[in-house]
Amino acid sequence: MNSIASSIQKIQENILQTAQGCGRDPSSIQLIAVSKTQPLAAILEAHRAGLRVFGENRVQEAEEKIAELSDLQMEWHLIGHLQSNKVKKAFPLFSLIHSVDSPKLIADLEMEAVRRDRTVAILLQLNLSGEESKFGAGEGELENLLASMQKAPHLHCRGLMTIPPFVDNPEEVRPFFRQLRKLGEKYQSDLLQSGGKMILSMGMTHDFQVAIEEGATMVRIGTAIFGNRT
Repeated sequence: MNSIASSIQKIQENILQTAQGCGRDPSSIQLIAVSKTQPLAAILEAHRAGLRVFGENRVQEAEEKIAELSDLQMEWHLIGHLQSNKVKKAFPLFSLIHSVDSPKLIADLEMEAVRRDRTVAILLQLNLSGEESKFGAGEGELENLLASMQKAPHLHCRGLMTIPPFVDNPEEVRPFFRQLRKLGEKYQSDLLQSGGKMILSMGMTHDFQVAIEEGATMVRIGTAIFGNRT
């Protein structure tokens, strides 16, 4: 078994055990393979090992990869910051945009959706730690984002996303995951205007087990699948 396939198997087993340990259905948790900066060969290995959902940070890099791999059954998510000037390029590439964090971006996406006469699925990204180095709206801005969504009928909000601080002990970020879950519960009817189940995109290689225990439905794993980026 090659190393990427072996790594994926270990992660899937870990997700299974963690979910069962906290009384959750493992099938309710989706593994997103973070393929940013990874070569096509590595992505193909992950695909052969059974993964179908891949997360990219940059629109231009994703555009090139998606074109190269267009003959394969793959779903692409944008998990990195989306600049307004990249909205037109991003729109046809991704089935879910995790990183919507401002009324302006909502308006820009809606304008492009109207122009194309189609809808797009999004998550609202929150920065719950207040770190200046991270994108995302503060908790106090969530209601403004929801108000903007009322004016964007072509955008289908599916839930929330967050990136907590990187710390050695993942227990230290548990409060941020819990906070996101509680916000999802509080604003569920406002977030899910189009129906469906709440998505909580949270948890990466070093903290995804804690995120699952706190309700994550999508975990974004890169290093544990592909190894450290060079």
